[in-house]
Amino acid sequence: MNVLVVGGAGYIGSHCVRQLIAAGHRPVVLDNLVFGHRAAVDSEVPFYSVNLGNESEVGKILRKEKIDIVMHFAAYAFVGESVTDPLKYYFNNVAATLHLLRCMIGSGVKKFVFSSTCATYGIPDKMPLVESMPQAPINPYGQTKLDMENALKSFASAYGLSFAAFRYFNAAGAAEDGRIGEQHNPETHLIPLVIDVAMGKRENVQVFGTDYPTPDGTCLRDYVHVDDLSRAHIAVFDKLQTPGAALFYNLGTGTPTSVLEVIHAVEKVTGKKVAYVTSPRRAGDPPALYADSTKAKTELGWEPKYTTIEPIVATAWKWHSEHPTGFKKN
Repeated sequence: MNVLVVGGAGYIGSHCVRQLIAAGHRPVVLDNLVFGHRAAVDSEVPFYSVNLGNESEVGKILRKEKIDIVMHFAAYAFVGESVTDPLKYYFNNVAATLHLLRCMIGSGVKKFVFSSTCATYGIPDKMPLVESMPQAPINPYGQTKLDMENALKSFASAYGLSFAAFRYFNAAGAAEDGRIGEQHNPETHLIPLVIDVAMGKRENVQVFGTDYPTPDGTCLRDYVHVDDLSRAHIAVFDKLQTPGAALFYNLGTGTPTSVLEVIHAVEKVTGKKVAYVTSPRRAGDPPALYADSTKAKTELGWEPKYTTIEPIVATAWKWHSEHPTGFKKN
């Protein structure tokens, strides 16, 4: 199928583009390159640098490329920034997405795969998280994702839109061959920050909170490999053939890993010592967040290839060590 990957030059989007090609589909990338990297997308993949708010241009792309399905990865995702600049997040994550959806419906494209987040659950009372648990975001980023989930349900009912919303846990790792990987500016994800210390780019990494009710006192998170995430997005295609399908799935390994365990995994993979400093807890950080992905496994036949932290770190290390300055400039 012809698949428009919105945000296809970003971290998860670029990995999904490669997985689509491997699965026999034809990706088309739309990315305004605010955070994406043109070098993350092979030159033979059709590429459009267009803003989602430009409905005229987006509509032309949908029709010209005969798009069957749209995948959406073009969100702003810095939690702290969403608190200090919520307008930026509502305009991009909600308003721009509504422009895209109006274009799709007007062009007769009614299959949509949406990148959501476990942040929609807020601070849950128990673990692991299942899709039916209450959703109560504690920051504007999570709220914008929940707002779009609710809008999609309305669109499925009113317009026959078929969609799947995947609630990610902590996306991590890089392509096995080391050709593409994770590069954010600023970088906020733990694994690349720890790798930066191993590479001598940072003096140390901060560990926020060592007094949580967890085995080693540091936060527990669910790290899921970016290629495993991508494969789930493709596995849902058949279910989108039903008009008005409204599907929600958690994507995680279900294996919680602590901050200190990530640091030790990087040390083991790289053979280098990682210095860290301890700081007080950050407001709003739950002690643990990890997924029950039984629904995705049962309904989609999805199984993560990477189920423990060291192999995930090893793929990230391959990318960072072979690309010490990141992607070539756009």
